[in-house]
Amino acid sequence: MTKHYIFFTRNVLPQPQAHLVQVAHSANAAANLGYSTVLVYLRPLEESLNPLEVFYPFQPIPPADRLAKFYNLQDKLKVAALPMPWPIDRIGGKFTNSSTAISKYYFPLYILPHTKIVHTRDWNFVKAAIKHGVPAIYEHHHHEDKIFEPEIVSNPLFQITVTVADTVRDSIIQNGMPPEKVIKLHNGFNQIFLKRQPEADQSWRHKLLKDERQHLVVYAGALSKFKGVDLLIDVAKQLPEIQFAIAGGNESQVKYYQQLAREKQTENVTFLGHLPQNELASLLQAADILAHPHCAGKEATFTSPLKLFDYMASGTPIVATEIPPLMEFKTAKAVAAWCEPDNPIQFAQCLQQVWQTHPRKIEGYADSMDFVQQFSCENRISKILSYVEESMRPVPII
Repeated sequence: MTKHYIFFTRNVLPQPQAHLVQVAHSANAAANLGYSTVLVYLRPLEESLNPLEVFYPFQPIPPADRLAKFYNLQDKLKVAALPMPWPIDRIGGKFTNSSTAISKYYFPLYILPHTKIVHTRDWNFVKAAIKHGVPAIYEHHHHEDKIFEPEIVSNPLFQITVTVADTVRDSIIQNGMPPEKVIKLHNGFNQIFLKRQPEADQSWRHKLLKDERQHLVVYAGALSKFKGVDLLIDVAKQLPEIQFAIAGGNESQVKYYQQLAREKQTENVTFLGHLPQNELASLLQAADILAHPHCAGKEATFTSPLKLFDYMASGTPIVATEIPPLMEFKTAKAVAAWCEPDNPIQFAQCLQQVWQTHPRKIEGYADSMDFVQQFSCENRISKILSYVEESMRPVPII
């Protein structure tokens, strides 16, 4: 019987949150490397449920078309959506929440017999795996006041904790994680961003360039003030002859920023909302410049360069902000210009400079695309597995 490399998230998929994109892309990369991989997640509560599914809940299948397009999943990956029948997550209480259902019922009875190793951000799932004799890889990307149980982290089955920032690594160690079991490793990018899509990018330019504007600046990411979205609106106000397009965010966030742009009388900003990964890839290639603004502050110490890698893979010139997690890339030729955080005047000046030094190339800039290939999701998974004891690693399918 084949035993799988299990990626687990206690969330319903698909959703546009960055951490869920990262989980889906990691599982997809493991499958692309030849491992029998299953992405396990929660089934939507509102979906109709066949009672038999509760007794046969773990049935790995190819991802449905909507899920595959949403995250750009390839055909080697399998998925399993765990049903959550009433009263799970409908009423309060320890015994009626999804975490208990998974760790006490689904995992030991149905997932365990088919599992070689688990890989997850869910600490309760890690504990369930260790207690049932399954090796585990844990991802922990943000500061939390979580004390890690000594009996779990010292267990030989607990292989490695992966984080994306040195500051988070320090806090994990302070909360009880053995230093030798923590590594810092950047998030990876999906290789679809390297594939040139000239027809799709021209379609974006035709759609977005308005009022005879010739240049397009694109931001893709979370719609949050600390990410620099407010700052970018201020930048757009300074450059009315330039079209700005902002992709990302949920409906309420998009409405908030549309209103903010109106209040600031900034008419050259278009908000696109969340885009599936394949559409996002062509949008990045359609831009003259990609904007990576960010504000100073606590969040600037641990944000992941994942968006920067997507940008680099598109081959489009980038204007980035000098925040700690990105400084290691400052000497690379993959970023066209750098500017300080919280400074819309300097950011606008950087954009104007890059139009002169880096005119748009339909084929993209090779320096950027070549440099970023080392940060693919597949390379990231290979590095993580190198820290796993050989006998506990998943075995590639021959």
